[in-house]
Amino acid sequence: MSELYLTSLNLSHFRSHKKGALQCDARPVALYGPNGAGKTNILEAVSLFSPGRGIRRASAEEMTRRPEAIGWKLSGLLKSGGSSYEIDIKSENGAARQVQIDGKTAPQTQLGRLARVLWLIPSMDRLWIEGAEGRRRFLDRMTLSFYPDHAEATLAYEKSMRERNRLLKEQISDAHWYVALERQMAEHGAHIQSARAKTVERLLDAQAATQTAFPVAELELMQSEGALPDTAADLLEALAESRFRDIAAGRTLVGPHRTDMIGTYRKKGVPAKDCSTGEQKALLVSLILANARALKQDLGAAPILLLDEVAAHLDPDRRAALYDEICALGAQAWMTGTEVGLFEALGARAQYVEVTDEAGLSALSTLGQAPQAQ
Repeated sequence: MSELYLTSLNLSHFRSHKKGALQCDARPVALYGPNGAGKTNILEAVSLFSPGRGIRRASAEEMTRRPEAIGWKLSGLLKSGGSSYEIDIKSENGAARQVQIDGKTAPQTQLGRLARVLWLIPSMDRLWIEGAEGRRRFLDRMTLSFYPDHAEATLAYEKSMRERNRLLKEQISDAHWYVALERQMAEHGAHIQSARAKTVERLLDAQAATQTAFPVAELELMQSEGALPDTAADLLEALAESRFRDIAAGRTLVGPHRTDMIGTYRKKGVPAKDCSTGEQKALLVSLILANARALKQDLGAAPILLLDEVAAHLDPDRRAALYDEICALGAQAWMTGTEVGLFEALGARAQYVEVTDEAGLSALSTLGQAPQAQ
């Protein structure tokens, strides 16, 4: 069975890390140390080995170390599908990041074909109770993990929509200006909706097929108003019909950018937004694990997982259950916590790295034996 994991990670002038280097194997990586030491920055670095703007959705300029602000570089050796790939990612003087794979310039989207990376970070804790945009983004990250071309479809759709919105704001009513843009939006929009719907089905199936300590999250896709047309032809017709209403609003009011993902705690029949904070977190963990199980079934390898401060918000039993599921998956999960004791249940199944303000990265064990909690 193939595996997916980083065997090395090097950081230069990235966020708080002037220089850092890690050598790892396929086991989970437990990063511990005080708040502000740069643990999440390491997870952000790993997240950039996949398409997109990383776990913080930051610009390349925002990732550079201050006060030098000379740019930054990440490099790593990725094991994927039985092969090894040398990946270099850099940004110079605030410019957009550049990717090289085995010494050759490559688009970010190519990373999505080599590495599947999923994450759960504290800012997602309010996912179920805040706006639909965050839930769409969460869904699209999961969709991208199954369908790497989802990124291209989304970018193409958004580009066409920006052009259409410009026409709408300028109060252009001549249909001639809209036809080509709406045709592109319909084609890519139908692709987006189909991939999202398939992803929801995969997540539901993966949850139903496994005994787990985490609750099953029922999921449903809904539009802010009306129903999203099923086909490109239907979406094209809907865009044309909505044109005058959209001109009045100054923006496009129909399409996959208006989709919301509604979650429900299946066993209790309670909407996720009405669940307790702990239950909402458990539902998110359940979805991430389901996503990982489904990917392993598809690809033969579990995705890389990034779990920022997740252990601190789980009781000891759920924490141990999470670690057991991660290890059963064979996933290289990068996890952060303020104390090494939070990872006690992992024992020698993980590798441990202390992150400090003074020293940056300091690998404590190459054998995976956990340091004794103080």
